[in-house]
Amino acid sequence: MLDFEQARDVAIAAADAASKVIMPYFQGDFDVELKADQTPVTVADRLAEDVIRETILDAFPDHAIFGEERGMTHGAGRPGPVCTWLVDPIDGTKSFVRGYGMFSCQIALMEKGRLVLGVSTAPAFGEQAVGVDGLGAVLDGKKLSVSGVKTIEKAAISTGNIGSLARSDRWRALGRILARAYTTRGYGDFYHYHRLAAGQLDAVIESDLNILDIAALTVVVREAGGVVTDLAGDPIGMETTSILAANPALHTELLAALNESL
Repeated sequence: MLDFEQARDVAIAAADAASKVIMPYFQGDFDVELKADQTPVTVADRLAEDVIRETILDAFPDHAIFGEERGMTHGAGRPGPVCTWLVDPIDGTKSFVRGYGMFSCQIALMEKGRLVLGVSTAPAFGEQAVGVDGLGAVLDGKKLSVSGVKTIEKAAISTGNIGSLARSDRWRALGRILARAYTTRGYGDFYHYHRLAAGQLDAVIESDLNILDIAALTVVVREAGGVVTDLAGDPIGMETTSILAANPALHTELLAALNESL
């Protein structure tokens, strides 16, 4: 049986080691390559993922790792491990290469298809959020809890990566929601999920993403008392490309509002 506290400590150690690799490159001089999907990648991305993999596999040699830069590998020759780590060494590489700090290291653990652990480290901001299944979530050691806001009219809502949403049937519904909201933001990346889990924002709506972007953040928000699904209300999984995260009452209202005309 997996020891969640041990796994948490290993994930934190891996994220801290990756941050030490990443930060010397931040705002420095390095080459930027384009991957097949036209997203950027740097030497910092690759080196950070390598140190994360090394740290995890030293502790859990039988586990699988699915990483943004190195793909899927199975530990100790096992074709179907129970535990799979999901790693994005620099989530927000576009920010990283342009020299501003809206990027993070994302490490999550999935056990038997369920996300059970998430570590989200933002080295340029100097903050780290950690969520562990059944043990709650903390930001730099301080317990996290989502807000109690229950209506759109009183909510602070943040959006991110909404390109595909702008082309979808939900675009007008989103416009109506934002017109009703108390305030709107567009923080994107790790930042609005940390603020949501801390009760400083009330909801996040986002598209154009993948599981590596949101796996760790899903656990952090969930363990802070929030609800996290895709925009259709389905659970977060390996094929997820959108997200609706909020406190329970507001999630219910937002989900209905986003889908009322479909």
